[in-house]
Amino acid sequence: MNLDHAPLGHDTPYPSQYDASLLFPIERSANRAAIGVAAPLPFHGADIWNAYELSWLNAKGKPQVAIGRFTVPADTPRIIESKSFKLYLNSLNQTRLPDAQAYMERVQRDVSNAAGGPVRLALIAPHEFRDESITELPGETLDDLDIAIEAYTPAPDLLRCESGAPVVEETLTSDLLKSNCPVTSQPDWGSVQIRYQGPKLDRAALLAYIVSFRQHAEFHEHCVERIFTDLMAACRPSRLSVYARYTRRGGLDINPWRATPGWAGPATGVRSARQ
Repeated sequence: MNLDHAPLGHDTPYPSQYDASLLFPIERSANRAAIGVAAPLPFHGADIWNAYELSWLNAKGKPQVAIGRFTVPADTPRIIESKSFKLYLNSLNQTRLPDAQAYMERVQRDVSNAAGGPVRLALIAPHEFRDESITELPGETLDDLDIAIEAYTPAPDLLRCESGAPVVEETLTSDLLKSNCPVTSQPDWGSVQIRYQGPKLDRAALLAYIVSFRQHAEFHEHCVERIFTDLMAACRPSRLSVYARYTRRGGLDINPWRATPGWAGPATGVRSARQ
């Protein structure tokens, strides 16, 4: 993965004019090859981006604002590097557009071109802000378990099923997910929800595994795919969903989810208190 020309980790002037070329795409294939994900993909899913600092000018030059919710399908060939996304969105701050529909169509087109597939953008107008809800990921928390931790880089060998494990369907959560940006080493804080049907997971082992990402350097989307792949290899659940909600940086939060084909994804229209 060559990020030498990415804006992340470099001093970058903020643009004053619209520029779609600011978007910096990154191929998903290299990371997927490294963790053993081959075609056809063993999951479906999406990366949900919430953008809290969208603005442009109307035809008379009056500023408009909105929140944007981007849905980038997991089968698009590329992700978008987050700082480039922020720079691109800010390049529209002084752009005059006739209405919100024109803004949405332009941004949706540009981001889809960069990702290599159709990206959806939903705009949330100011009069709808009051309807935005804050809630935590549903499920049973693992974080109250009193366990000793020794591994702080991904340790899939920690994962195991309970001895004589019955087949269960359950939803488990943790707010202790942390990884680091692979370019700047800045911390990425998140919460994760693991929903599965299969042999019962050892919960203490699962929590230790989640914490093992603490010093790991990888993009959000790649971390979720690694967790999905490791869980499938460890206990072979018949159904699995992994959903992470990361705290925002630069007005953007990224919330990837991956699930076995045929299993519905999580509710994505809410955010947690930390976001």
